[in-house]
Amino acid sequence: MQQTKLKSKILSFDNTEIAFRGKTDADLKRAYWLFKLISINFLTKIGPPITNLALNIGLPIKSLIKSTIFRHFCGGESIEECEQTVSQLHAGKVGSILDYSVEGEDDEPVFDATCAEIMKTIKHADGDERIPLTVFKVTGLGRLGLLEKMDAKQPLNSEETAEFARFKNRIDQICSLAHELDVKVMVDAEETWIQDTIDSLVLEMMRRYNQEKAIVFNTYQLYRNDKLASLKADGTAASNEHFFLGAKLVRGAYMEKERKRASELNYPSPIHKDKESTDQDYDLALKYCISKIEMVSFVAGTHNEQSCRVLAELLDEKGIPHNHKHVYFSQLLGMSDNLSFNLSSVGYNVAKYVPYGPVKAVMPYLFRRAEENTSVAGQMGRELRLIAAEKKRRKLN
Repeated sequence: MQQTKLKSKILSFDNTEIAFRGKTDADLKRAYWLFKLISINFLTKIGPPITNLALNIGLPIKSLIKSTIFRHFCGGESIEECEQTVSQLHAGKVGSILDYSVEGEDDEPVFDATCAEIMKTIKHADGDERIPLTVFKVTGLGRLGLLEKMDAKQPLNSEETAEFARFKNRIDQICSLAHELDVKVMVDAEETWIQDTIDSLVLEMMRRYNQEKAIVFNTYQLYRNDKLASLKADGTAASNEHFFLGAKLVRGAYMEKERKRASELNYPSPIHKDKESTDQDYDLALKYCISKIEMVSFVAGTHNEQSCRVLAELLDEKGIPHNHKHVYFSQLLGMSDNLSFNLSSVGYNVAKYVPYGPVKAVMPYLFRRAEENTSVAGQMGRELRLIAAEKKRRKLN
């Protein structure tokens, strides 16, 4: 594929015609009222328990959820149901990252079934240029209590040792298949009290499967005050041991939970003291990855306009093609279309997370999206402003 070099000065994130080209008037109207509702903190707090209760006692609300919040943030209940979303994104030159978003389960048969489904997403991505990346959460493959015990360096009994071996084998099966089919696979980050174990396992997978190129990617949450150093340490290991580093850079998803736990257990918060410090580390991480572009492949997972501009400008400064195979921008389905589609329109590699799974099982993911949207400064205002601007533009035209 020919690589493109376009000046970032023509990059605009305010072009709503490009951002919402794939949305009908009805889609825009539904999105507008959905974001309006999400912006009401009271509803965001009481919604999850009420919704869970209704689903658990069998009230017929599944169709309502599926036609509103699920439809906006998810691709469907199965890979097959995601096809329309994948095609729509591809029409806007945006790739899809199929994300089986079932979580919170706690038994071995479910872990095996989740592993099989993740491997199915990798097989589905094989040879499909519309799906350039895949992803999974390790907490879908093993018990949280086991990971907590591992991170705390507590000894495992014989049953737990066997359980951990099964957990590790599931991860290896997924990464091995990704390597065999030449499909990139990202491992999502989790809470700090299980992350050391995850980091160790993913680094082991990188050593094993990233010999020729980056296949396995770890996720670095830059709202943590130690993750920039962790990224650089892994980069040094990759350089010294001659493997490729795969990195997904995000700010982070568990800030309030992390700070609350640190306060309750009386240990220093692992989270930066303010947003400015997080932003600074995020942009430094971008600069680090660009400086090591020959041996680092990375995905800039961000809804932050300024960080997108920083990366776009870095590519131009270094004379790196916009669609360099080692650089991807990424956002979540249903959010920040002004970033995704305007970036792709001027030649950058962009892929959106496309979560899928049974409605009830995906609810924790959807609730987290709603909570994040209300806690991220200005996110709801931006989404609503852009949708309103596009509705007005269409009316005038």
